[in-house]
Amino acid sequence: MNHSNEWSHICCPSKRPRRRKTALNLPEIPPRLRTLMAEIGPKWREDTTGHVELMLSEFSKVLKPIVWDRVSVKHDLPYGTHERHRLDVYVPAAHASVRPPVVLFIHGGAFVGGHRNRTDQVYSNVASYLAQHGVAAINVGYRLATHATYPAASQDIAAAVEWAYDHAAEFGWNPDRIFLMSHSAGAAHAGAYAYDPAFAAHGRPPLAGMIVVSGRVRIDSLQENPNAAKVELYYGSDQSRYEDYSPVHHVDAGSVATFIAWAEFENPLIDVYCAELAFRLAHAKRKAPPIMWHEGHNHTSAIAHIGTSDDNLGQAIIAFIRNPR
Repeated sequence: MNHSNEWSHICCPSKRPRRRKTALNLPEIPPRLRTLMAEIGPKWREDTTGHVELMLSEFSKVLKPIVWDRVSVKHDLPYGTHERHRLDVYVPAAHASVRPPVVLFIHGGAFVGGHRNRTDQVYSNVASYLAQHGVAAINVGYRLATHATYPAASQDIAAAVEWAYDHAAEFGWNPDRIFLMSHSAGAAHAGAYAYDPAFAAHGRPPLAGMIVVSGRVRIDSLQENPNAAKVELYYGSDQSRYEDYSPVHHVDAGSVATFIAWAEFENPLIDVYCAELAFRLAHAKRKAPPIMWHEGHNHTSAIAHIGTSDDNLGQAIIAFIRNPR
């Protein structure tokens, strides 16, 4: 997509007359799509790639009419030298007297694919939703396995967090309230940064919280995993290293406050690993983290539905950002 880095308000590009929708009038997931989700949910694992593309297409149609009228955006800002070192910044158009927190969203894509703008609506729906609710957001691109191998993507996230910290005064957010939010393979990269002490370089800006939505927080190339070959492209084929590469392995009592959500119908083992992350955090901290099991949703709708009237997850995320625990 060819975005300008000038500030603009987010809107649907269509010139046809349309009903105006805001965060107070969110589009519903139509019954036809609900029926489709119910049909493919139990069969999700039979064709994860095809089902992901189908859900991206369907939810992009649902989200397209939204006008986020309290959001301003700058696209395609560089935070490094690689072509994937680009980010989009979303801020509440009217700043409150208190500087807002900022959330860096890390997209998925099975280590070899994906983009921060997978479609015109996804994943901008996440950043737009947050900004509409008074939270600044940054949609972050990073290097894929086709560009560089482990730990390159987590190093990119570190650079993006540094960028957010350094540009806080320019954009008006609170540098002491930086959150990470991630989906799918993005959680492997974000989780390594958030939990693995190897990334805790001296002077690194501390995180205020971590949000994991349907995240692959354990590294595996098991036969059950349809993306096993892609995992090996990024992490290598030495499975003896995978435990140390796994974010869940590094959770301890001092780990950052974390919110975890996963769908009823997930890519193989992602639900298991999200549950493991919740258990390990609870065991280490002696208190269970906030979690959500999203009934009726699948691996892609779990993130693509944010910005619709099915608002339970979105509201839970906003509540966590306001009071991480």
